[in-house]
Amino acid sequence: MTRKIRLGAFLPGGGQHIAAWRHPDQPLDSAVNIEFHKDLARTAERGLFDAYFLADGLSIGFTGSREGGNAKAAGFEPVTLFAALSQVTTHLGFIATSSTTYEEPYTTARKFASLDLITGGRAGWNVVTTTGDATAQNFNLDVQLPHAKRYERASEHVAVVKALWDSFEDDAFVRDRESGVFYDRDKLHETNHVGAHFKVRGPLNVSRSAQGHPVIVQAGQSDVGRDLAAETAEVIFTAHQSLASAQEFYADIKRRTAARGRNPDHVLVMPGVAPFVGRTRAEAQEKYDRLTSLILEEDGIGLLNGLTGGTLDLKGFNLDGPLPPVPQTEGMKSRQALLRQIADEHNFTIRQLYQWVATARGHYTIVGTPADIADQLQEWFENGAADGFNILPPWLPTALDDFVDLVIPELQRRGLFRTAYEGKTLRQNLGLPYAVDRWTAARTAAVAAE
Repeated sequence: MTRKIRLGAFLPGGGQHIAAWRHPDQPLDSAVNIEFHKDLARTAERGLFDAYFLADGLSIGFTGSREGGNAKAAGFEPVTLFAALSQVTTHLGFIATSSTTYEEPYTTARKFASLDLITGGRAGWNVVTTTGDATAQNFNLDVQLPHAKRYERASEHVAVVKALWDSFEDDAFVRDRESGVFYDRDKLHETNHVGAHFKVRGPLNVSRSAQGHPVIVQAGQSDVGRDLAAETAEVIFTAHQSLASAQEFYADIKRRTAARGRNPDHVLVMPGVAPFVGRTRAEAQEKYDRLTSLILEEDGIGLLNGLTGGTLDLKGFNLDGPLPPVPQTEGMKSRQALLRQIADEHNFTIRQLYQWVATARGHYTIVGTPADIADQLQEWFENGAADGFNILPPWLPTALDDFVDLVIPELQRRGLFRTAYEGKTLRQNLGLPYAVDRWTAARTAAVAAE
């Protein structure tokens, strides 16, 4: 099959841009409006997106000012939301975020296995290590765990979840009324994990799905984050501002994956892209300028504070002057470094910096015609920078409609994107293999070795 671009739709109901809720096209209650989310899911499926993707936070996130003072202050828990949205779609995948820092592996394994069954094999788990003292204080801690400790815990957490997902073999359930055998007891396995962070006996009390188990997604960009991605991820969500940076990341991830004995083609790299689409470049620029004009100064400052680790005090600084030095924290180190890189490379003032990252928190923003957007995606896709993209429409529903109605047809005309779904499960549509349980895989390998 000819290689095609994979597309995720990153659709927080309240909009991606920090001022999205102030745009007249965006419903004021959209973050907690289930009917609005249903419409977004239907539109994403009409556009043949692989998956609806949602990040998730475990606190409002006080950072001097609430980040943006925006619609992200309150919303749905994503697994619960996706269980509902799966009932109004048939092919669209659902990738939900869940924290390895504050959840137990058994809970994570159980809820995602359930979502995978409910969706008919269309679920994905976005593995995150949660940052911020505000979140830690919601989970019996005063301060966040150190960066290295979070990733140690994450690596073990994912390993335990995957083991739990293999508790039942694929053909364990007999369900024979006549004999009275519901499942083959020899095909149910305890986990019996004892490690530095977790002790889990198992087995999991949820069976496997049409795709085996959920697709594993990860977004770390630091060195230890890249190692975790190469070890565990099947899809990687990443943030880059240039082709060269994206190419370096792409090559490094593929190299690390191969070094672990994994097939690099089964690890998809999908940078984030925030498009402002216009039928002319002037129209696209007007859309960008209009949304930028709605940013309140205090919200922009709060956003920079949150992205740089929560210790940035800009009181007394000229917003039309340069970004001052920022001490590194135990927060999201790769994003802290990216903010400094953006500021330095563009010689941005504080105001220009928050205006630039207000759209997509450091992901690549493109302002242009459908052909302009397609040109950029094609360049990255064909030059070793991406297997696909997570599209972050700045405000909803209009920016999603613009992409589906204007950019998708352009990609299809170029032969870069599907014209129909390839399968029913998320794995099939992403071109990823079925996740065979480890017990069946081991027996198959043993027979092949004889």
